[in-house]
Amino acid sequence: MSQQSDETAGHSTPAQSTWGGRFEEQLNAVAARVNTSVDVDKRLGEDDVRGSIAHVRMLAKTGIVSADDAQKIEAGLRQIGEEIAAGSMEWKASLEDVHMNIETLLTQRIGEAGGRLHTARSRNDQVSTDMRLWTRAALERVTQKTEALMAVLLVRAEQSLDVVMPGYTHLQRAQPVRLAHHLLAWCEMLERDRGRYVDARARLNESPLGAAALAGTTFPIDREMTAKELGFDRPMRNSLDASADRDFLLEALSALSIQAVHLSRIGEELVLWSAQEFGFVTMTDAFTTGSSIMPQKKNPDMAELVRGKAGKVIGDLVSLLVLMKGLPLAYNRDMQEDKRPAFDAFDTIEDCLDVFAGAIATARFDAVRMRKALREGFVEATEIADWLAAHGVPFREAHHVAGRLVKRCVEAGKTLPELTLEELRQEHASFDDSIFRALEPEVAIERRDVIGGPAKKRIEAALVALEARLRGYGVEARAVAAERGAR
Repeated sequence: MSQQSDETAGHSTPAQSTWGGRFEEQLNAVAARVNTSVDVDKRLGEDDVRGSIAHVRMLAKTGIVSADDAQKIEAGLRQIGEEIAAGSMEWKASLEDVHMNIETLLTQRIGEAGGRLHTARSRNDQVSTDMRLWTRAALERVTQKTEALMAVLLVRAEQSLDVVMPGYTHLQRAQPVRLAHHLLAWCEMLERDRGRYVDARARLNESPLGAAALAGTTFPIDREMTAKELGFDRPMRNSLDASADRDFLLEALSALSIQAVHLSRIGEELVLWSAQEFGFVTMTDAFTTGSSIMPQKKNPDMAELVRGKAGKVIGDLVSLLVLMKGLPLAYNRDMQEDKRPAFDAFDTIEDCLDVFAGAIATARFDAVRMRKALREGFVEATEIADWLAAHGVPFREAHHVAGRLVKRCVEAGKTLPELTLEELRQEHASFDDSIFRALEPEVAIERRDVIGGPAKKRIEAALVALEARLRGYGVEARAVAAERGAR
């Protein structure tokens, strides 16, 4: 049936309401399914209402629409916004997207005035505004959840200040460190993630509203007013760029992908540490699962899933990069596909941050097992080399001496602290009894009293500084950690 025959019968088709008088045929059924995005972009409903209210207030202030029409439109939008928030809004796929669903329902309810809402704007600047509003709020959420995980790590590090363990390189036991030092290393990664989110939010906080399709509008709009109304710092400078830009999503998903990698690395260590071969950590039942066939199993599935979901988030970024890479200015319909990867990436990272905050807050670290692990792997070898160097032996020679002592231990089935002074002197005459104290884990750690090192006073200072930074972000670390189950 043609659109004209529908009009004659007094019925409005989706083609008529969305695309105007040029089109005479309805969209092909498969094409209509491909064209429809409301199943995804309905998530922007509250942001769309907010942007529309700012727009209509500006239209009234500039005299583009009457005050009476503006009041009707705003009241109608507020009612629709309440229904969206309550989950009672009926979304219609036949109306294509979130914007047409809201505008059509508004017009049905308030009449002709509803048709004036879209004056001096396009769905191009409208959707860009909606996405910036949504992404800004999402960045604030992941920032807060990142801070919460940092707070948990701060508290667990304070509790672990005297727990010593092997540090690793190449997954081989390397040197003794404090568990607190390791947990604070995780914090450093997370705080860089937080900084990227803050930076991304600052850069996206410009308003595209008023750019219309690509070239602005002939109406005397006030873009400064709508920008201020919506909490943006300023209007975007170029109308073409305002319609075409999705850098804010690319930057946000880049930051999310980097954090996904960080969380994956933390997850990998939790998986390893949970294995019986390590035995460094036991996570509670709330964050582990069993086996369908092996009743003895307690699997670190949450850590494994966080590790696995990194690939999904990175895939979301790649999808968006490929989507944008060949698009000419300004808007292209390809950009309809920007929402699903953006929503998925944010949802995934938020869940991962929540899971780790709870899992780490309630985990039990085994201090005895960690100290026991220091007895093997010759983690004292560097201490021998450093001791010799401090006693005047060139470091390269000291390094070779330590290596020969390790070889002697391997052949004799001994550890380095089990060697006698005589055996040590057979490799180098400089050794005296003080070498044995230097091989004690705490002594070895305390000798590394440098900025960023694992010595106790350095860790204590790092904890104080981290707590101060979190407080500067508005986070009371102990309260936040307690909410996640830390004791």
